[in-house]
Amino acid sequence: MRHLLYLASRSAWNRRLTLSLTLTAIALSVALLLGVDRVRRDARESFAQSVSGTDLVVGARTSPVQLMLYSVFRIGEATSGMQWDSYKKLAAHPLVKWAIPLSLGDSNHGYSVVGTTADYFEHFRYGGGVALAFTGGKPFGSIFESVVGAEVAERLGYRVGERITLNHGGEVGHAEHGDKPFTVVGILGRTGTPVDRSVHVPLEAIEAIHLDWQGGAPIPGVSIPAEHVRKFDLTPKAITAVLVGLKSRAAVFRMQRVVNEYPGEALVGVMPGVALAQLWQVVGIAERVLLAVSAMVVAVGLAGLVAVVLAGLNERRREIAILRSVGARPRDIFMLLMIEAVGITVAGALAGVALLGILTLALAPLAAARYGLIIEPTFIAGGEGFLLAAVVAVGVLASLVPGYRAYRLSLADGLTPRL
Repeated sequence: MRHLLYLASRSAWNRRLTLSLTLTAIALSVALLLGVDRVRRDARESFAQSVSGTDLVVGARTSPVQLMLYSVFRIGEATSGMQWDSYKKLAAHPLVKWAIPLSLGDSNHGYSVVGTTADYFEHFRYGGGVALAFTGGKPFGSIFESVVGAEVAERLGYRVGERITLNHGGEVGHAEHGDKPFTVVGILGRTGTPVDRSVHVPLEAIEAIHLDWQGGAPIPGVSIPAEHVRKFDLTPKAITAVLVGLKSRAAVFRMQRVVNEYPGEALVGVMPGVALAQLWQVVGIAERVLLAVSAMVVAVGLAGLVAVVLAGLNERRREIAILRSVGARPRDIFMLLMIEAVGITVAGALAGVALLGILTLALAPLAAARYGLIIEPTFIAGGEGFLLAAVVAVGVLASLVPGYRAYRLSLADGLTPRL
């Protein structure tokens, strides 16, 4: 076996240019396959950890996925809100430890505005139970103060002390609440969640900026200055949703039943983990398609390896014939070609892993900063070992083709001149 390894290495070195191109193709395809799997897994993990420590998300009765989309991910619009009195009764329930009201609908340059209370900064968790942190400033304490997420601050250049105005509705270009500006008093650290893309204001502020509005438009001839809004009752009549934390997680099903059977209005209580799993089943189709495409790229790379080795057999007929003439057996020729093909496959797979590791280290900070995607810079993680083993196994099977072809070559075929 040692002499076969030596012969295979020398033969490969003599054809190093052609084989290096094949090795590069395999390395790139393996890096793509493992990279897609890694991004898919990390994206799913980030997706599932957008909200942590919240036992129930409560809102007006709708589908659980829709409620999670607009209350947690700020996607879409609420079909209806829940009454403020319902929130107060829910927050006072003996099983409830804390309840964070959310009021959505307005925006700032396309970023969602979230009306909430100071409890949001105290109880909201993401990831594995990580609390929100400030890179500058503090939580809001007055009506016209705001706290912005990391992406909002970076993209729009907001700093503590800057004055901003909100747009009515969720789209850029809608009417502006220009007569009631807000002061940025805090900037949150990056979380990799929709919090980064949100502007947080006091719940009373949502009522204040709409005092002189009706039916989605300013009331003609009516203008209430910002300094006078405190004279009005700013208690909300309705909110979008409530994030609920319970005193005991064992009571989550009991509390969910209380919410779903609430007599005052039609409400629904959604367990975030269950709803996120349902939501991922929808968006997870794309990840499977990407993984399948990557697998096809690997297959093309291995097919190229087989094609290169087979094409080289015509040029190596005399070499094989000489080896046969000095005593090499057919199975030795078979093993020689097998060792060569498998060696290139393994080397290409390892090169692909190394390439992916380098790219992960280089691009992980950019992915976190731009897209909120936390990619763990690991060597081989999760199911990547299985995928890598599968690539090598397919490479071994593919190498049987040129090996068998070389096995069939005869001494006479190699020495007989062609006319």
